[in-house]
Amino acid sequence: MNSFDDDTVVHVPIDGELDLHMFSPKEAASVVEEYIRACLEDGITELRIIHGKGKGALRRTVHALLDRHPQVVQYGLDSGPSGWGATLVSLKENVE
Repeated sequence: MNSFDDDTVVHVPIDGELDLHMFSPKEAASVVEEYIRACLEDGITELRIIHGKGKGALRRTVHALLDRHPQVVQYGLDSGPSGWGATLVSLKENVE
């Protein structure tokens, strides 16, 4: 059970790593979308999104968003110790 209500604001550091464990599955897509925007504003183009292993529903949600996001160059599962519990993402650099 999440101890946050719908009006709780969660502050996430913009450092290229997003851990989705503190968010509900229904929030995942909008959180990832906003995080990508914030990273691009800060010039961060390499991301690691931690979605966990579980049954894969959250991973599929994240990957579906990444498939259609215009700033995503490529993504894939992390081959590090977290294995398929995290996705590495490369973004296009913001050119203004």
